[in-house]
Amino acid sequence: MFLRRWRWQGPFPIEDAGFSRTDDGTFQRTTNRTVDATSTNLTTRIRSFLPITPRGRLARWSLLLPKIAALEPELQELSDYELRKRSLSLRYRARSGEPLARLLPEAFALVREAGRRTINMRHFDVQVLGGIAMFHRSIVEMQTGEGKTLTATLPMYLHALEGKGCCLATVNDYLAKRDAEWMTPIYKALGVSVGVIQTEMQRPQRRKAYAADVTYGTAKEFGFDFLRDRLLLRRIREGQNDLLGAMLGQTKGAGNEKPVQREPFFALVDEADSILIDEARTPLIISALPTEEQKLAVECYKWSSEITDEFEEDVDYEYDHDKKSVELTREGRQKARMLPKPEAMDTVGMFHIYQYVERAIKVEREFHLDRQYVVLDGEVVIVDEFTGRISEGRKWRDGIHQAVEAKEGVEVTVETGQAARITVQDFFLRFEKLAGMTGTARASARELRKIYKCHVIPVPTNRRMIRQRLPDVVFGSEDARWAAVVEEVCRLHAEGRPVLIGTRSIDKSVHLAKLLNERGIEHQVLNAHHIEEEADIVARAGFRGRVTVSTNMAGRGTDIKLGEGIAEMGGLHVICTEMHDSARIDWQLRGRCGRQGDPGTHRQYLSLEDELLFTGLGPEKSRKYEELGKQDNGSFDHYQRIFRRAQKKVERHHFRDRKALMYFEKQRKKMQRQMGQDPYLDTPS
Repeated sequence: MFLRRWRWQGPFPIEDAGFSRTDDGTFQRTTNRTVDATSTNLTTRIRSFLPITPRGRLARWSLLLPKIAALEPELQELSDYELRKRSLSLRYRARSGEPLARLLPEAFALVREAGRRTINMRHFDVQVLGGIAMFHRSIVEMQTGEGKTLTATLPMYLHALEGKGCCLATVNDYLAKRDAEWMTPIYKALGVSVGVIQTEMQRPQRRKAYAADVTYGTAKEFGFDFLRDRLLLRRIREGQNDLLGAMLGQTKGAGNEKPVQREPFFALVDEADSILIDEARTPLIISALPTEEQKLAVECYKWSSEITDEFEEDVDYEYDHDKKSVELTREGRQKARMLPKPEAMDTVGMFHIYQYVERAIKVEREFHLDRQYVVLDGEVVIVDEFTGRISEGRKWRDGIHQAVEAKEGVEVTVETGQAARITVQDFFLRFEKLAGMTGTARASARELRKIYKCHVIPVPTNRRMIRQRLPDVVFGSEDARWAAVVEEVCRLHAEGRPVLIGTRSIDKSVHLAKLLNERGIEHQVLNAHHIEEEADIVARAGFRGRVTVSTNMAGRGTDIKLGEGIAEMGGLHVICTEMHDSARIDWQLRGRCGRQGDPGTHRQYLSLEDELLFTGLGPEKSRKYEELGKQDNGSFDHYQRIFRRAQKKVERHHFRDRKALMYFEKQRKKMQRQMGQDPYLDTPS
């Protein structure tokens, strides 16, 4: 028997699952057909042969909604003390071995009632559906503004009943602290403790946070704490095995220090596509102590940074645009040998000098201030290309970070070996139970299912979405594009509508801010230089007459509330000034408008000089489109498909990078285990 493969068409109305939407946002069963036992059994047998689709799973889980709703009147009659007592009773049952699936209806009903009492937020039925899906190891796709933060409390509470610890991973410290503080009253009402991990915390504070029933933090901090614990346990084992040192009182152990983390049990990943896919290309690494040879490398970095202007492309070096690699030609190597060098470099071999020069040229071409990084307090800090926020504690590998430091003239930190490393993929696959939520997982459903064994489940919106997409416009040059953006901002600002303008990098947000100043448009800028003001800027972005220029910082985890009378004016208008390497980032920005049934509009602006065309199509084709743009022959809107083609090519390239990293890590761990080594600690430099 051949079955037609089901094709996912995106989120679907809950009515398709046999339920109708009521005025209060709940759903009621609409199918009321009478069938005999024979046909029921036959239908059941036929369904057992059919593939299980996201729609089928949601329809099955929808049967739990009436059970959860039926408990509400009873729970509403309880006092706060009795509600907490009911929760503690549920915890006892869970720790006595009763399956969590059996406790799910009562647990979710308790969380819903606690939310209504403490923060005046009652979980909608679609949020309950999302919580059920996450309990069943799924990545839930909920549209922006549908309340993922509140939804997360459902599976987090249910798994916390077992007392093994639950981690909720977010993309940055700000969101971790905000979400934890926001949801703590719900957990507290049910007798569940909450901990928060922040970058500046010391180990005793971290240990206390991990000991809580629910722990909020970033994936990066969770991963680094795992590596530090691994290193600590090795030192403890080495100290225990050093009998002679113990007799002399010179053991190498860690004293009374203990690991901060518990055994991995349940992890819920917020913005799952960003953390599990985008950040998966960069392993988490703890550096080892530097050697004298590595300290000598500082001179090499400084020298190579100073002489990059001496080398000319296609004469002294060749640049591979697909691999983004630099290779010196014969003329380039001769020039590198002849250029004067500091005495300290006399002991450095020419092969290594060539590598330093090639690395410096690569950095000069590809790494730009206020795009890939910023300089804060004399340090080079990476700007995350997907979130627009700074990534404290992260460094580029293979000497790139040191080359950037030399380029900017700040202190060059010594490149060191690796004391420990783990990839994001490896870290989250260690958890017994895993789930996630995001607004843009559809395009990555196959990858998430293959790597993390998690199905992507689209959850319907609570209210009908009325967000409107205005026609994309393409211009021949960047200057023409920026001029059109400013004109549209001026027009909407005069009407009083709030406008959010998304830019791809910090320097472009600064450039646009300058153009708006020239036109006398009052505005706010949100980028990695304005982190302290983020909450205030976002809180006011939906007010009358507000104009906000932002990088990707406004694309994830921000909830822009509309001011009084804004909905009647058409809601928030989002202007996307450039397409990103990933379509998911574009959708995150567009999702800032039209939330929870509010009106809103968005428009995409493009130019034939955009960076995406160069990255995706290569230098020759991108130059061809640049030349076309210089010809004043009317509209260029018919070139829209070229940008999506370039974007898909870049997405495929990033996917290949992630597959290659995963294969390399898998082979490396296999080889090290065969050698009796720890794959997380005994890593090659």
